[in-house]
Amino acid sequence: MSTRISAHCLTRRLRRAALGAALACLTAGGAWAAGEPTVPQPTGPNLPPGAKDNFDPVYNVCRGTDPRCYNPWVENRQNKVLLYTRTAGPRHANLGPSLPPGLNPPLTSAHIVQNAIIKWMGEQGVAVDWTEDVTRLTSLNQYKAVIFASTSRDVMWKHGTAVDPAAAVNTRTTAYLDAAKVLLRQYIRAGGGFVGIHNAFGTEYNWPWYEGLLGNANYYDHGANQDGRVDIVGNDSSTSGLGSFMFRDEWYNFVPFPTRVKFLATVDESTLATRRTVHPGHGNFHPVAWCQYYDGGRSWVTSLGHDGAAFTDGSSFPGQAQFKQLIVGGILSAMGNRPFCQ
Repeated sequence: MSTRISAHCLTRRLRRAALGAALACLTAGGAWAAGEPTVPQPTGPNLPPGAKDNFDPVYNVCRGTDPRCYNPWVENRQNKVLLYTRTAGPRHANLGPSLPPGLNPPLTSAHIVQNAIIKWMGEQGVAVDWTEDVTRLTSLNQYKAVIFASTSRDVMWKHGTAVDPAAAVNTRTTAYLDAAKVLLRQYIRAGGGFVGIHNAFGTEYNWPWYEGLLGNANYYDHGANQDGRVDIVGNDSSTSGLGSFMFRDEWYNFVPFPTRVKFLATVDESTLATRRTVHPGHGNFHPVAWCQYYDGGRSWVTSLGHDGAAFTDGSSFPGQAQFKQLIVGGILSAMGNRPFCQ
């Protein structure tokens, strides 16, 4: 009788010993059911013969398109998502002015992205909470997905909190400034969903775990804000019914380049008026959306979404309806409301 494995087995063994012990989790063994695990699985040393090695030694996690990386550890998530739009650097105009502290603070018509996500998901019967308050990234396990929409820089740090050097030796009085990082990571490890939109790639540059959550990818720069053709390159529940469409964006370039992911959409650079011809331009394969399992959870990301009109239903913005369909499909799949990354 085979013993099944979880992503937690891999990360725990690596911490206890070394890479060899973690890779021992990937040796031959019995059979696996298709699709994501539906109940928590006991850890163990065996995988079926010929099973794909789904352990990434760069980020010390189980990641990729293998659903065995998923951890179904929380069964009572609400049909609800949390939208996080905090910025600690450049702020996209479509986010509107910074929000006051708290959960679900008042929005104005200038908060285009927030209003759009609330409306679009409401049409799907999904509730949305929103915040830019890092101290409200608690009780995340109630949500089926957490959405980072055009966040920027170190948004998981409790800025503006003074630390008393004299109290540094006393852990009870020393300020805990990065609690949100721990909370997000534990949420993902328990089977949470993550959606990154546009400048989510310009966030937490110096946090390797987050870079892995983005698919081993990070923002490098972008070209001109211009029209280009988006091609759907991956059959997936999040892209179902979508074909190629024209869109306008900045067309982010990535360093490092995403790996171990399922590519969903690309921009055809031959349709761009000012095409990049050297690195970090991505030549004939320039992805703009992809998905992966990561450290127990689901991650769906897209670099699209620079312009406020893209989030405005009925606007004349090129590809607005298709962009909406892509975003809604991505969120629903990361929530687990649709089959994920397949």
